[in-house]
Amino acid sequence: MSVLAFGYAFLYVPIALLILYSFNDSRLVTIWGGWSVRWYASLLENQQLLSAAWLSLRIAAVTATVSVVLGTLAGMALARFGRFRGRTLFGGLITAPLVMPEVITGLSLLLLFVTLEQLVGWPAGRGMTTITIAHITFTMAFVAVIVQSRMASLDESIEEAAMDLGARPAKVFLVITLPIIAPAILAGWLLAFTLSLDDLVIASFVSGPGSSTLPMVIFSSVRLGVTPEINALATLIVLVVTAGIILAGVLNARRERQRRRDERLAAQAEEIA
Repeated sequence: MSVLAFGYAFLYVPIALLILYSFNDSRLVTIWGGWSVRWYASLLENQQLLSAAWLSLRIAAVTATVSVVLGTLAGMALARFGRFRGRTLFGGLITAPLVMPEVITGLSLLLLFVTLEQLVGWPAGRGMTTITIAHITFTMAFVAVIVQSRMASLDESIEEAAMDLGARPAKVFLVITLPIIAPAILAGWLLAFTLSLDDLVIASFVSGPGSSTLPMVIFSSVRLGVTPEINALATLIVLVVTAGIILAGVLNARRERQRRRDERLAAQAEEIA
């Protein structure tokens, strides 16, 4: 029990200290100067951090959405089409970004973008487009693995029964398959969003002037010394994530109560019948 407590303390005490020092009145983050919210007000006036945060959110949203579409198609192909020609190569290409060092991925994508610009003139320089493409390249692999594992455990007899009753394949997918794998798709979207928002190494290779993401700005600031504004920004991110987790827990508990209520009503109906 003490080992478990030490483990949780090792994980969460630094976060608690970060939140505490975000209310520090002193400019020096290691010296307590009293309670103050001045750094939150200063954060709202820091256009560099706000612009970088907005850029990172846009890139993460586009990356997660495109990765879900491509990753879902790839996961379904690997799970449902059996041993087709080139399956081994296709599966290797899908899973390669999972084990490839980010430095190699970023460097190879940079060389690709430079070569394309020289040959066809696109993309013109490095910026949001190149960062988004780079993030899609490696986050799609995570989505594909999640969807493939869910599709592998899906009972195909349900879809076969629907087609026997006259449903077309497209309707079977939209009405039966998609709702069943929706939790996996949502998990893949959230994971891709988080990975894109958190990425620093790959974005550093494929970004250009005026396209610095939030991790890049924070890293460049930390090298010169942590500022209280960074603590305030990190606190806001922690609060948003915590609120999301609490909301998900509340919705899950409500859904679980509704499921138990439905089961109880169904059991009562069977007893009456």
